[in-house]
Amino acid sequence: MESVNAIELCNPDVFPTEEVLKQVLGKTFSIYNTLLELFTSNNMTYEWRYYKDGKAWLCKVQYKKRTIVWMSAWKGFMKATIYFPEKYINDIYGLDIKKETKEYIKETSNTGKSKPCIFEMKNADVLVDFSKVMQFKLIAI
Repeated sequence: MESVNAIELCNPDVFPTEEVLKQVLGKTFSIYNTLLELFTSNNMTYEWRYYKDGKAWLCKVQYKKRTIVWMSAWKGFMKATIYFPEKYINDIYGLDIKKETKEYIKETSNTGKSKPCIFEMKNADVLVDFSKVMQFKLIAI
């Protein structure tokens, strides 16, 4: 039985080409392209690499040498995660983002001393809040 919530791109021998990503993401592939345009317009670079510890391909997005976003491919959507040190969490809750987004961030468990802000890119509406949080990371840290 196929799990809808399983991370994709687990084969180290299959690079996530455009064709592979179209297959995995389906109708949300256009959102992925919009993300890439957003990164490029903010002078950020992105690179897909296979990480043995996570046993999956992840896309690391950087501004200069600082990692800003981690992306992973799931069946039918991308997850984009932005990590913040604990001292910035209250500032995130003060951003002009949806109440539901703030609640989701609050409910997410910390990873070490960082709070992951996870965005499931299932529809284009998510891009508004994601962009605001990403911009905050670019200027705050």
